[in-house]
Amino acid sequence: MSAIYKQKKAAAMLALVGPPMPEGQKVVAQFKTLEGDVTGPPLNLPGDSEDPLPYSFHVGENEILKNLWSDRKDKSTEDTITIVYQPQAVFRVRAVSRCTSTLTGHTEAILSVSFSPNGGQLATGSGDASVRVWDLNTETPQHTLKGHTSWVLSIAWSPDGKTLASGSMDNTVRLWDPKTGKALGDALKGHTKWITSLAWEPYHLNSKANRLVSSSKDGTLRIWDTTLRKIVMTISQHTAAVTCVKWGGEGLIYSASQDKTIKVWNSNGSLVKTLQGHGHWVNTLALSTDFVLRTGPFDHTGKRYDTEEEAKAAALTRYNAFKGNSPERLVSGSDDFTMFFWEPQTSKKPVTRMTGHQKLVNHVCFSPDSRWIASASFDNSVKLWDGMTGKFIGNLRGHVGAVYQVSWSSDSRMLISSSKDSTLKIWDIKKLKIKMDLPGHLDEVFAVDWSPGGDKVASGGKDKQLKIWRH
Repeated sequence: MSAIYKQKKAAAMLALVGPPMPEGQKVVAQFKTLEGDVTGPPLNLPGDSEDPLPYSFHVGENEILKNLWSDRKDKSTEDTITIVYQPQAVFRVRAVSRCTSTLTGHTEAILSVSFSPNGGQLATGSGDASVRVWDLNTETPQHTLKGHTSWVLSIAWSPDGKTLASGSMDNTVRLWDPKTGKALGDALKGHTKWITSLAWEPYHLNSKANRLVSSSKDGTLRIWDTTLRKIVMTISQHTAAVTCVKWGGEGLIYSASQDKTIKVWNSNGSLVKTLQGHGHWVNTLALSTDFVLRTGPFDHTGKRYDTEEEAKAAALTRYNAFKGNSPERLVSGSDDFTMFFWEPQTSKKPVTRMTGHQKLVNHVCFSPDSRWIASASFDNSVKLWDGMTGKFIGNLRGHVGAVYQVSWSSDSRMLISSSKDSTLKIWDIKKLKIKMDLPGHLDEVFAVDWSPGGDKVASGGKDKQLKIWRH
């Protein structure tokens, strides 16, 4: 009996993995870097190999997941095939699986959640006009920052983690010291309508971390000097509300607006380019360098620097190593259901138009290694795109309500999404499948953030509770 069973099992296993590769089969391969430089001569490779990460290999469009024989359509053993290899994160982030704390305190919905650049502190902005800073070691409330008179719509940590900025429905920006919970002076006044988005100048360009740009419903951008507490300049060329602003690693400022354009400015406030193409409001922007700019001098090793100069040099080294010789890429998501993929430094024409969503695109996000783009839409889906070309890769379906935000794990192997259906979901990027379903919130989840260290996720929404999730 057992012999027949073993034979059947072996046959079944064989059927699963496809025809075996002939013993000792060799394939001629040529390695190239992502930039297209040829690495060494063509090689004779064994067709089957185990997967000792952290490199990923692609032949044309196809990633080699099992082996060179079964993952390719053409089985030619004569032609030289070009394999593009790409290093992956040397560390692995574990999927968070349980809620370790449900923290109450906010009296209205939580609208934004953000970890500090080194992952040591967590801040939330809420409809109750307060910002709260939470202690992550004990998972308890640390400071309540009061001063705004209306909803806090956006919060942003300075790249050195020493200042927290918040923008509110009361038309002001406020600055806080997250260590003490004290306000740094009075509100920064100037905008005539509410603040939609905030962005700090990247650390490797300005290690004093004292320049901040805010965008507003009044159609203007304002750059603030946070030490002198005054407006450095006002940029007002958009003809409608500005929805999102980013400060890029090359010193350019990108602003998206309801006038259907994205404008690119240099840090002196002069217009460099206008990116046109969208047929409706532009809601969201993402830069390929977002993660490395967000974390500045802090990396997964947790090293601390003694002087500002050292930290600035480290941030610059990290940025340059990350950027390589490819330009900064930008993706914009809009109410016209589409996204555009741009390389603003090289051209004002989009590289490609990314279509597929059936309702408006609410949030886009590059993975930390910039290989993928994830987009969240009101059509209940998250879509995955190639971060180099903007080509569609796959759908992540499972939410039964609009998806509000997405956030990547720092090793770029997983993605978490928050939705109107009150759940968070973690997705396995390689398999394009759900990895974890995280119910627990009592209502819509508006905001989610994965800590830069990868060990914690924080989420908040309509049920006024902040939840912290760990492995």
